Amino acid sequence: MKNQRNIRILYAVSFLQGMVFYAPVASLYRQARGLTLGQIALIESISFLLSLVMELPWGIIADRIGYKKTMLAGCGVYALSKFIFWWADSFMDFFWERMLLSISVAALSGVDESILYLSCGDGDSQKVFGRSGAWGTAGLLLSAGVFSLFMADDCALAALATLAAYALAAALTAFLTEVRPPERERRAPVRAFFRLLGATLRQGRFLLLVVCWALYGVALSTVCTWLSQNQYLRCGMSSRAMGLVYIAVSAVSMAGAFSQRFTDKLGRSRSVLGAFLLTGAACAALTLTRSAVLSVGCILLMEGAYALVSPLMNQVWNRQVNTADRATELSIYAVLDEAVAAGSTLILGRAADISLDGAFWLGGAVCILCALAAAIFCRRYFR
Repeated sequence: MKNQRNIRILYAVSFLQGMVFYAPVASLYRQARGLTLGQIALIESISFLLSLVMELPWGIIADRIGYKKTMLAGCGVYALSKFIFWWADSFMDFFWERMLLSISVAALSGVDESILYLSCGDGDSQKVFGRSGAWGTAGLLLSAGVFSLFMADDCALAALATLAAYALAAALTAFLTEVRPPERERRAPVRAFFRLLGATLRQGRFLLLVVCWALYGVALSTVCTWLSQNQYLRCGMSSRAMGLVYIAVSAVSMAGAFSQRFTDKLGRSRSVLGAFLLTGAACAALTLTRSAVLSVGCILLMEGAYALVSPLMNQVWNRQVNTADRATELSIYAVLDEAVAAGSTLILGRAADISLDGAFWLGGAVCILCALAAAIFCRRYFR
């Protein structure tokens, strides 16, 4: 039976946590406070490593204390990280902000998806995941509009508004209802955990898919979140124009709400492989143009492709789980994801410090290689 209350609350949480008012200039804001692209990437990589270390303990804790308490703790730390960001003005300040964010991401990893999955059932899960992502995008859209109209010259105010949104999201999680059976709300024995870990690590082809998705995600997020702003800058765009572009990108990202309809029509395997290849081609195109219009078009294509296939991948991840300790098993997948992301983010950041075009070429090559690997070895997971 569906738990509509949980679904609605998590839609609201997604909306509020999407309201990152400073997002249109997040990279430039950090650079204005003294950070280089390489330092930003270094902090990101350390952040991934901390998430990796915290991932499994949080998964085990979630399966012991319940998903509701874990959501409340994770969202609370998330809000605290936004307070540090608002206050930050040095490398170490941004470092500690990102460390807190890593702890919260590790706590929430797999938990929000597990609550949604168990609250709606497998049949509707891709649709619900897509709508949840769309609500997050709606928050981005609204916050980007407010930034462009009222905050383009006051990033401190944008950071404060973001803090308020995240604090409200944390408060809402207190009204969730637990979805795990009471008899399973205890920590699994250590021996059972290692059996689960061993069984998971023997899923060679599926773990290859996890690696491909991780590399694709890093390439896309690095290009679209961090490097795109430098691309816009060298195309002559102003901060206000970047805010308007961010609105357009956010609007395209709402395509996730139509994920199931799209992937059913095109085919699941072709949808995922197409997203990989399209992102690779768009990265290559960014190296060849200094046109603001073409650059924005490439970013829109990349974000739209990701939005359409991401809910499908969430469903694939959850379908692969065949134990009651859902958060723990999802955390094992997330550990591999974050290990790959930590190294690849550092490499892409270093490449961007040397040459922005070099980083775009590298990101494109990674996406194309992932498409080839997934096409050869991983098609069966999309049936």
